[in-house]
Amino acid sequence: MFESAQIGHHIDKDTFDAAVPALREALLDAQYELKQQSRLPVIILINGIEGAGKGETVKLLNEWMDPRLIDVLTFDQQTDEELARPPAWRYWRALPPKGRMGVFFGNWYSQMLQGRVHGQFKDAVLDQAIAGAERLEQMLCDEGALIIKFWFHLSKKQMKARLKTLRDDPLHSWRISPLDWQQSQTYDRFVRFGERVLRRTSRDYAPWHVIEGADPHYRSLAVGQILLESMQAALAVDPKAKHKGNVAPLGRSIDDLNLINALDLSQRLDKKDYEQQLVSEQARLAGLLRHKHMRKHALVAVFEGNDAAGKGGAIRRVAAALDPRQYRIVPIAAPTEEERAQPYLWRFWRHVPARGKFTIFDRSWYGRVLVERVEGFCTPADWMRAYGEINDFEEQLSNAGVVVVKFWLAIDQQTQLERFEEREQIPFKRYKITEDDWRNREKWDVYTEAVGDMVDRTSTEIAPWTLVEANDKRWARVKVLRTINEALEAAFAKHKK
Repeated sequence: MFESAQIGHHIDKDTFDAAVPALREALLDAQYELKQQSRLPVIILINGIEGAGKGETVKLLNEWMDPRLIDVLTFDQQTDEELARPPAWRYWRALPPKGRMGVFFGNWYSQMLQGRVHGQFKDAVLDQAIAGAERLEQMLCDEGALIIKFWFHLSKKQMKARLKTLRDDPLHSWRISPLDWQQSQTYDRFVRFGERVLRRTSRDYAPWHVIEGADPHYRSLAVGQILLESMQAALAVDPKAKHKGNVAPLGRSIDDLNLINALDLSQRLDKKDYEQQLVSEQARLAGLLRHKHMRKHALVAVFEGNDAAGKGGAIRRVAAALDPRQYRIVPIAAPTEEERAQPYLWRFWRHVPARGKFTIFDRSWYGRVLVERVEGFCTPADWMRAYGEINDFEEQLSNAGVVVVKFWLAIDQQTQLERFEEREQIPFKRYKITEDDWRNREKWDVYTEAVGDMVDRTSTEIAPWTLVEANDKRWARVKVLRTINEALEAAFAKHKK
């Protein structure tokens, strides 16, 4: 879930200085309107990696906005007064009233993460704390609160470099605490449990926003824009209308860099290498699906991608390695009337493979956060809620021994155009091209944004996304096969332990 926060977002000082005045004015306008209406409190939760700029960003927000309407609170070790009461008491008494903003450091997520990372309790207690946080946030949102959750992120390398820089700077060395250095030693555990928490608590009414913390200009503008959009969306809600909480927007990236357009689409395989690697990976897959450990597992492969990215060709190369009795291909189109009468995930649950079997989904449950989102076939609340529902669904599959591999096949616009034109010229390929394909090209940027959000919010440790550079079909097909094989081998190795 943190891939997008490690790809090097950067905004130069001139761009930053030019953007700040308008953003600051809009933030102040929204802040004063919230105060004037006294309709809802704003609760901002600050979490993430030490050294990622959490304090600096909040300090800057206080400069950009009216600090008289902002309460910044840090929850350190519990006092005797707090220990004598239920754990949530310390947060309840600190909640901001309507019209004000509360910024919480060391909040309920900080406490549960530190406890689990340092072995004070096991996963079962962490899961109880997660469930408690969800109930608290849902109740607060049902009461009209706006909750905005930020996770500031750095890679391990970036974190260590930043701490060393601060240590060597006499003016800023005081900002490094023992906790900072301690987290540099427990980084992997902190990120692993952090993903578990984010995966289970990013809901439509209180989504997480992961912010890359390396570049201060990008970090500050990203947080400011998300805060502004969230407040504006909350103010736009009719207070007399019946609704469930305030659905906060995801927040748009303030530069053009995301995981999709950061891909190196020049990756290539020549014909000879392709043929050798293809045969090798197909043989490897055939052996793995016959392996005795497969009796304890099932395999699900999800194929998504740009139109004409080569999903069908990749699926055929996977299937060519196998006995038809071992796998099933499920093409996903518009839902039928029977499927519309059921919960959204029902039509996918019915195709989950039994142990020892393999199901390939040509398109999938991600349609809700892609085509349905972009084309307006469902409400923002529906597709924002779907991220959490999908993560829950995939976690249940994983817990049952299902190995889930997910592919996004990416091509550039020029390659897509060439393939569209080729399809129109070849009679036996003409059926592949439709008016919808041409129409969707006009929404390329919107779809790219949706794909970026999808990967950010559903690429998890248990079911990561694999982004496939598909301008070269040979490269893409081999990468797909290799990824499936590596996922199965990892599952089998874990099963042995």
